[in-house]
This record gives sequence, C-alpha cells and structure tokens, in this order.
Amino acid sequence: MKIFLTGGTGFIGGNVARKLRERGDDVVALVRSPEKAGGLREIGCELVAGSLADEAVIDKALEGCDAAIHGAAIYEVGIPESRHEDMRKANVAGTETVLGAALRAKTPRVVYISTIGAFGNTHGEVVDETYEHPAESFTSYYEETKWQAHQVAKNLIADGLNCVIVQPAGVYGPGDHSELGNLTKQVLAGKLPLIPFPDFGLVVVHVDDVADGILLALDKGEIGEAYILGAETTTHRDFIRTVAEVGGKKPPSRALPSGVLKAIAPAGSVVGPILGFPPNMRELISAADGVTLWSTSEKAKRELGYDPRDLRTTISDTLREIGKLPS
Repeated sequence: MKIFLTGGTGFIGGNVARKLRERGDDVVALVRSPEKAGGLREIGCELVAGSLADEAVIDKALEGCDAAIHGAAIYEVGIPESRHEDMRKANVAGTETVLGAALRAKTPRVVYISTIGAFGNTHGEVVDETYEHPAESFTSYYEETKWQAHQVAKNLIADGLNCVIVQPAGVYGPGDHSELGNLTKQVLAGKLPLIPFPDFGLVVVHVDDVADGILLALDKGEIGEAYILGAETTTHRDFIRTVAEVGGKKPPSRALPSGVLKAIAPAGSVVGPILGFPPNMRELISAADGVTLWSTSEKAKRELGYDPRDLRTTISDTLREIGKLPS
C-alpha cells in the first residue's frame, strides 16, 4: 500500500513509519523540515515538505494513496497560555485540515491517532470506547484540544470519511521524551527522591505495541469505530517501583506532598524547570492530582487481535535497548 503519514518524526509516528516500511508499504511523510527528517529518509520514506496548515500540499500528497495515518500533534501538559494557540493549530486545526483533505480525496482508509486523554479524568473508573467526556471542564489544554480534535474526526466520519480512530494510552519506550520518559530517566539516575502524584492513575503501553495496534487498525479496523491501545493499568507509584526494580535501583519510598507543589505553583515558571516540572505547575497539578486515566483495550484485543505485552517485560526490553538493564 501507499500510505500518507503525518507525525512521522514523532515518537509514535516514527515507529509506525518503520513498521510500515518493514512490511513493504510505501510511505509519503509530511514533514516541516526534510533536513531534520533523515531517519525517515534512511528507511525509504518519500518526504513532502509542508505543515499541517498547507492544504494544497496535503491534497497533492494524498493523490494515489491507498490510506492515510494522521498522528501529528503537540503533546505537552503544563504549557504557558502563550503557547495555547500553537497547540490549538496543531491539534485541532491540523486535524481538520488533514482529515478534511482525506475526505475530499476519498482516501479508502484513514487512521486518526487520538488519545485516551480525550476521555479526561475517569474518576477511578476503567472506561471503554463508549465513554463520553463530560466536556464541562478539562484538566489541561492538551486534553481540551485533543477532545476537540476527536470530535472533528467523529463529525467527518459522519460526513463520509473512511476513518478508524485509535486511542493510545501512556506510551513509553526508547526515545521517549514525555513525562513517563523523564520519570524513567530520573529513577535510573537515582535522582527521584520523592514520588510526584503517586496515586495518579494511568494505563501504560510500549511504543512498539502501540505501533502494531495502529497497523492492525489500518488493516482490520471497522470504519467509524474507535479502539483503545493500552496494556497495563497502574499508578505513578507502581510504574516507578517497577522501573526501579527492573533497573536494579532502590525506588523512592515517600511521596512528594501535593500541598508543597500547590504552594510553589505560583512561581512555577522559575521553580518548575529546576525541579524537572513544566512551567505551568497549576496545570500539571490539575492534570495529575487525584486523576485517573484508566481504560480497557479489550475491544482492540477482541476485534483486531491486538496483543500488548505486560509492563515488566517491556520495561526490561526498554532498559536492555538503552543499555541500562543490569547484567
């Protein structure tokens, strides 16, 4: 197949591109700067220079494609308000542009990479694809924009877009620059004396398993349906403990009191980076303190044959790949 891909220089998208090429698919990747997309060029992707706002470029790139995968987005929690417009343009307007172009081109198969973050705080409940965000309040601007983009995809499906939605959980693995990746690095370096938000509930999954799930959705997903791609339901405390145990490190035993974080939040732009937190600490607290992002992948397992590995196995694989697994 010939597949148009956005987000190919990102963490998930790069692994999707690699797996597509390994099975023999042709990949046309939209990139802002071809000079900085050498990894995609090396595996044989065709690079198209442009942004998510370049409608004419995207229209042209979609010509002759059998499918499209839209994964480009900005994923950050705790950004200052000055960056909200950039995030909205990427996450919401970018989705409107790419999926709208695919609808016009009558692309036979489209996969939109959403997130379980579009569900918002599940308040201790393990939800499935039928769950609806109350849309009354959001824990972060990222959550708000990804919920809006999810609605864009659903509306375009109603208009005739041949689209399948996938919703990855908390993704980790080699090359991860997210908060999970940051936590992993701090634990392995012995630089995490206290556990931030120990009861923050999340579902974690290795990036290779997510990429496999995306290809399964591309091949087998039912048009108009959504599929959650997660693996293991956990908390910050248990994730950190597992990383420490597998990595041969002593895990921190005490929690960082949320009250301390709330007290220093007004000075977040100065204190946050020093402590390894983003500058908007109020938003970080809102998105993690007392929050669960729990969901089940049973539908993807049942309908797609999705088969993610457990946390301990993939942490071992990750540490082995980055040379941090004790001998």
